[in-house]
Amino acid sequence: MNLDYIVREPENITSQTTILFMLHGYGSNEQDLFSFRETLPEDWIIVSFRAPKATQFEGFSWYDIDFNDPENFINVEQANESLNAVLENILKIVNHYGLTEAKTHLCGFSQGGILCYALALKYPEMFNYVACLSAYPEEKLLKDIVKDKKKLERLRFFVSHGTDDAVIPMEWGRKAADLLYDLSCYFTFREYMSGHGVNQKNYMDLMEFFSK
Repeated sequence: MNLDYIVREPENITSQTTILFMLHGYGSNEQDLFSFRETLPEDWIIVSFRAPKATQFEGFSWYDIDFNDPENFINVEQANESLNAVLENILKIVNHYGLTEAKTHLCGFSQGGILCYALALKYPEMFNYVACLSAYPEEKLLKDIVKDKKKLERLRFFVSHGTDDAVIPMEWGRKAADLLYDLSCYFTFREYMSGHGVNQKNYMDLMEFFSK
């Protein structure tokens, strides 16, 4: 499945040019996280994907959510299809630019962040920095993750969550710290006085993470 996306290219691209892939949240679109490009390194390629499923109000989603059924909160089949589509498109784009020695980063918000956990932990050899904002690790998508510490050691996670998040509870977000700790992954976990979003302090901390 080909995903629509927007891209910002630096003036010079080599085999070592860093690339960052962005995955927006439910009901949003590819423009959302793309606004972060203003403060991200100018020599990176930045790609922001549009999720494949249309939602109300001209938004998009990676999979359906059923708020009335906690047991089937996420449509696992659709989520796995989106996961495979993102992986396939990342490989195509990296290949297109000839990024054979480059660092590949991920940044996802909410639903997009949930997919970022799954991508990074299933294919840790592909990624470096991974930012999961207002998300949580969904067990139903993490059945076959890599647990070899040697393979996971190159990953760096930035995890952030709002203390007043009414969409994805803070407790769900905290599960990430337990999971990443158990896997011996390097991670930073931050809580902010905010709802389901990224406030100014969160944004500044995220930019600092990507500037390292």
